[in-house]
Amino acid sequence: MSAFFGLTLVAAVTVVHGVDPGAAGQQSAGQSPNQTPAPASQQQPADQQQQQQQPPTIRRGINYVSVDVIVTDKDGNPVLDLTQNDFAVTEDGKPQTVDTFSIVKLDAIAMAESGPPRQIRDDNDEEREAARPDVRLFVILLDDYHVQRGADLSVKKPLIEFIENQLAPADMLAIMYPLTPITDLRFSRNRDAAISAIERFEGRKFNYTPRNMFEEKYANYPAQVVERVRNQVTMDALKGAAMKMGALREGRKSIIFVSEGFTGILPAQMQDPIASMPGYANPCRGNSGCAGQPTARDQMISDQDMIYDMQQVFNAAARMNTSIYPVDPRGLAVFEYGVEKGITITQDATALRQTQDTLHVLAANTDGRAIVNRNDLAVGMKQIIRDSSSYYLLGYSSTQAPTDGKFHQIKVNVKRRGVDIRARKGYWAYTNDDVARINAATTKPEAPTAVTSALNDLAAPSRDKSAHFWIGTTRGENGMTHVTFSWEAAPAIPGRPVEDPPARIALTAVAPDGRPVFRGRVPEESGTTPAKGGSVSFDVRPGQLDMKMVVEGPRGQVLDTLGRQITVPDFTNVSMSFSTPRVYRVRTIPELQVIKANPNAVPTTERQFSRTDRIYIRVDAYAPGGVTPPVSARLLNRAGQSMADLPVQQAPGRPAEIELGLSAFAAGEYLVELNARSEGGSTAQELVAFRIGR
Repeated sequence: MSAFFGLTLVAAVTVVHGVDPGAAGQQSAGQSPNQTPAPASQQQPADQQQQQQQPPTIRRGINYVSVDVIVTDKDGNPVLDLTQNDFAVTEDGKPQTVDTFSIVKLDAIAMAESGPPRQIRDDNDEEREAARPDVRLFVILLDDYHVQRGADLSVKKPLIEFIENQLAPADMLAIMYPLTPITDLRFSRNRDAAISAIERFEGRKFNYTPRNMFEEKYANYPAQVVERVRNQVTMDALKGAAMKMGALREGRKSIIFVSEGFTGILPAQMQDPIASMPGYANPCRGNSGCAGQPTARDQMISDQDMIYDMQQVFNAAARMNTSIYPVDPRGLAVFEYGVEKGITITQDATALRQTQDTLHVLAANTDGRAIVNRNDLAVGMKQIIRDSSSYYLLGYSSTQAPTDGKFHQIKVNVKRRGVDIRARKGYWAYTNDDVARINAATTKPEAPTAVTSALNDLAAPSRDKSAHFWIGTTRGENGMTHVTFSWEAAPAIPGRPVEDPPARIALTAVAPDGRPVFRGRVPEESGTTPAKGGSVSFDVRPGQLDMKMVVEGPRGQVLDTLGRQITVPDFTNVSMSFSTPRVYRVRTIPELQVIKANPNAVPTTERQFSRTDRIYIRVDAYAPGGVTPPVSARLLNRAGQSMADLPVQQAPGRPAEIELGLSAFAAGEYLVELNARSEGGSTAQELVAFRIGR
């Protein structure tokens, strides 16, 4: 390694609070795949094996620490016949008593025989399925900022084979890019969609042509500055992916990071004054005789910045028990820049080594493996599955009980020789303030799951988004379902000028068989005038519907691209159901009268209002036989507690209508609970969450 990356950096184990450390996987006293069964005299008694396979006792407390340990033989095969007494754990050099011990062994055949996995339809399905002990969780981060064109082609086949041949049906996968907002990161079991995303992967390393509004903001900066921005964006994506996965489950999780590594300092031949104009005003471009070595001071500053940024990634991955597996798509790399750049062999070799060092350090400090400098990428990626399928879970209560907010080193040793041990290096302790917040939180009753899910929908959209969307469904004719799509321009951010406001949305809706059911622009072509929003409706058959939205600017440029997968309900074959509630922002009485008089009024996509607003909600309730059941409503606080009953206006055969003035409410989050009951006793419930600003 270079002098910069010779520094040893460490990551952390996950500190568990009130979580069963054995809940992260299935427990079994399995053996290494290449190991023959022990003689009967050496096998554990049946009652001891049964006891070992039982979930360990649930441990609670601020100072309980859980750490997963991977033990492999010289060939990389898991060793799973160790016992609790074979492990020794120390924290800051002080021995710790292992209280809980379990073996996680996920067998692909057994997982396949357990039946078809459940479909991921919404956030609730995602959270529930990700928490299952027999489900492995993966993110593939396609770092197009740090993969050169051409190298992207060589990595597609190993990635697709990994998805097709290595993942079990129940495993959940998400594909992301450095600029993918975490709010858009969704885990699914749709292998075809994942493969399609990989097939479209295109490397853009050293290509600074802007492709979106965010990149246009710094396209005219020097190339060195743009590289620094790209490094930060990619590292933020790694941190965001780790936090997203950590919010879904406690057990081991993996990020497959497809990248050629981070570049600290560009050689003089690449330091263009304007990144988007290669070679412009750069006298060293293509000149191998140009003095391009960075000064010692510049190199030191670059190294310090890189260390600081990467340390933040280590900390996030450590806290979320997430391992990073860097995959260098170049295989056995020879050059970093290529001979056509006019960079000396010595400079090129140094740069290549430094970029590869960043990948090695990422893996070493997050308990992953670096698949670098090897042409057999597929073989290396098989080890990712092995690591995620066979490991030990050890748990202990720290004798030091630290609340200093500092890093505490952990070492794990085993008595057996000739095995390789990989375990977390330590953990970051809570502070006294953290402990106080945790203790205070445990005394509060948890909100119902439905309330929590509704409040999660209030998460503020990414600031880079230029438009907000709403998709609603109602009962159509002849067994069809009526789908309405509407959008609004995102509110302006104070202090930030709107450079390219959206003008229209190119919408494509595709049925499960690949047949497009709608394709068009909303609104239709209207010159170069920015639009504040638009709406369109169409009828579809019930079932899955993939929707792709392309936000276009006044000049036809692409501002953003998003996708949504929704389940279109069947309103003809239900005991009781609601249409999607339509929410309207009302500022004046005449405006309210106009909305009431128009049954096709376009609802707002926003869920944040001010005290000067009124909320008007319109919703249809359906019962068997075409009967319209009565609807009741009440106002809830964010804990799901009832605050008041709300009056509902409902004429026969008409939607239910609720009006709510906000002037008397404090700033905060609230919910409107809608309930319907049929004469046969069937019920339906729907929640509408909203936020009142200050």
